[in-house]
Amino acid sequence: MDILNGFATLFANPTALGFVALAAFIGVVIGALPGLTAAAAIAMLVPLTFYLDPLAALAFLYVIGKSGRYGGSVSAILFNTPGTTASVATMADGHPLAKRGQSVRALRMATIASVSGDLIGDIILILGAALIASQTAKFGPPEYFAVYMMAFLVIGSVVGKSVLKGLIATTLGIAVALVGLDPITGQARWTFGMLELENGFTLVPLLIGVFVISELMIQAETRLTGQKTRVIDQATGDGGRLRWADVRPLWGVITRSSLYGAVIGVMPGLGSSVAAFVAYGEEKRRAKDGDEWGTGKLAGVAAPEAANNAVSGPSMIPLLTLGVPGTTVAAILMGVFLIHGIPIGPTLFVAANDLIYGLFAAGLIGIILYGLIGWFFGPAIGRVIARVPASLIYPTIFMVTLIAAYTGRLSFWDVQVMLGAGVLGYAMRKLEFPPAAFIIAFILAPGAEEALRQSLLLSRNGWAMFVTEPIAAGFLAIGLGVAVWRGWRATVAGQKTQIPNPDS
Repeated sequence: MDILNGFATLFANPTALGFVALAAFIGVVIGALPGLTAAAAIAMLVPLTFYLDPLAALAFLYVIGKSGRYGGSVSAILFNTPGTTASVATMADGHPLAKRGQSVRALRMATIASVSGDLIGDIILILGAALIASQTAKFGPPEYFAVYMMAFLVIGSVVGKSVLKGLIATTLGIAVALVGLDPITGQARWTFGMLELENGFTLVPLLIGVFVISELMIQAETRLTGQKTRVIDQATGDGGRLRWADVRPLWGVITRSSLYGAVIGVMPGLGSSVAAFVAYGEEKRRAKDGDEWGTGKLAGVAAPEAANNAVSGPSMIPLLTLGVPGTTVAAILMGVFLIHGIPIGPTLFVAANDLIYGLFAAGLIGIILYGLIGWFFGPAIGRVIARVPASLIYPTIFMVTLIAAYTGRLSFWDVQVMLGAGVLGYAMRKLEFPPAAFIIAFILAPGAEEALRQSLLLSRNGWAMFVTEPIAAGFLAIGLGVAVWRGWRATVAGQKTQIPNPDS
């Protein structure tokens, strides 16, 4: 079996194995820091991967993404502050449990649900990715361009709260990616006479700026307003222990929620936040005691945690089979693939089969490791984080970002780009333009341009080929259909909010 070869490849690489263990710990800690997301941590650590072999680099970031999703539950339960956006739903029942002296019980339920959901998602990834890749290997340039266009439309319309703002952010990402020299004619595009812009913008400074610097600005703003978090110090009495009798009735909730997350994970642009809220809402509707959810029910912790972690594996399927990242973390991983000269797409399972299954094996080991860390040390990690002053944490992160941006190419220009991207990311977040759509579009735009040019060179029908080729037309129809559906739903929701609520 290929996955067994993957384990053999991983265990033959002690460096990669060591970075998997390190990533499991770092991800939990970063996820538990209120506000600092796993995507921000990964963006900050991308420059480190320049000096690692491909498997160690990819496994390191991939496992941070996994453990970071779980780590968000620590701050959600203990601080009533989501460590990641995906853990917002966990707060509803997790923090009430902690306030009743059952923080350990809540955290261990989150651990079981997260590990179970992640394992189910990875099994689906391992069984499905190669099969899908064998079909997409038949695609030509027109089909790939249609896939890119579908991704732009779906991600732009789904990632943010506003369809229009999401599409504007996507368009901005495409425009920024086109800055530099034309790859065919060599003519300068949108460089405004600046030599630094002729090479275009590089991924790492943009990633760090949009995700990390903007987050630091948000956190600084939050601290200036005087908002503080409070940790629940310890569990009291026997209520702090999780028993098998507590877990056994919830396996149905965990399994169903994991499947919700897996299905949502395959769809580009939806992500773990959507999965968590869908699972929470659906399981609350199904539950006999649904009216009591939000007061401290273990099922209310299990459902969102299983779903948001189940997204991790399946979200890699569109990346590995089509070269289309469905989430921010997948987009960053795509950048690392390209940095190491590994082409993304269906041929990946032929050209780098051992690497891919080694990455899958790293994911499985990472799940077990972060589960053990969370089970035994989750409460302690939360208490330590609560006692480290923000005035120490965030300036240290800022210094690390400066070093990370500079060391990539030893360029102060990259530092300036990072800071400028940070201001842009802050403005986008304040105005509710989705930064994730901007970054994903920036990464995909060069591939889309290449596929478009190849298609037009091969075609005698010009642009008409994208509607006459059935597969290409199908992908375009899906993208347009999702964008129209989201626009209609947003319009209906906007109309409902204008109707006074008689119960309010």
